[in-house]
Amino acid sequence: MTDELVIKDLHVSIEGQKILNGVDLVVKKGEVCALMGPNGSGKSTLAYTLMGHPKYIVDKGEVLYKGKNILELAPDERAKLGVFLSFQYPQEIPGVSVSNFLRTALNSVKPGQTSVPDFVKLLREKMKLLKIDDSFSRRYLNEGFSGGEKKRAEILQLAVLQPEMAILDETDSGLDIDSLKIVAEGVNTLLGPNMGVLVITHYQRLLNYITPDKVHIMVKGRIVKSGGKELAHELEARGYDEYKEFEKEEVV
Repeated sequence: MTDELVIKDLHVSIEGQKILNGVDLVVKKGEVCALMGPNGSGKSTLAYTLMGHPKYIVDKGEVLYKGKNILELAPDERAKLGVFLSFQYPQEIPGVSVSNFLRTALNSVKPGQTSVPDFVKLLREKMKLLKIDDSFSRRYLNEGFSGGEKKRAEILQLAVLQPEMAILDETDSGLDIDSLKIVAEGVNTLLGPNMGVLVITHYQRLLNYITPDKVHIMVKGRIVKSGGKELAHELEARGYDEYKEFEKEEVV
């Protein structure tokens, strides 16, 4: 059994169109991996495939985690294994408070039932850690939330569920610089040896606040270059133009 998330030769299509064309990637527990690439390169497709969205069809490949090919598991089983996805566009759930949502989610992924007093204690601890006001937990999930508040709700969910492998899909999307700093600070507070993180982003700016151990560039559904945190700075300076040659290659 391994704590690494190992993606091997992953090919994925949606509605007959091929999106991922042989992705190979390893995310280790305790590390932060950044996945970068231009729009339409397949980054979010990878995130949704890892979590089991039925719209994405796996044509080939496997994703190994804790001795299992998680592609063969239902989304809830993947969550119970400790895999978590923070959405780029979190959905509103009117009538369901943040607190009730989080307690239901926690009891769904963790063995046994967490009592109300224990959950309230846990929630308050995590909200204090993330510098979130107590009133936040009583609001309906994402209803009337700003972009920054929606992303903070996702990070609070990450804190409460305490997954071992977290996928953050463009957490910086739609955030102004102040909101970005707040969300990044929340993520950094939760980082440690017990959680691997795959940060998916289009821009380097998020990585000014969350320092990756490894950076991977995806173009046309494939990883075309990997390196250390300096690779993100190269992209900031030079952009994706030098990788356009990969877009022109025919994938078979």
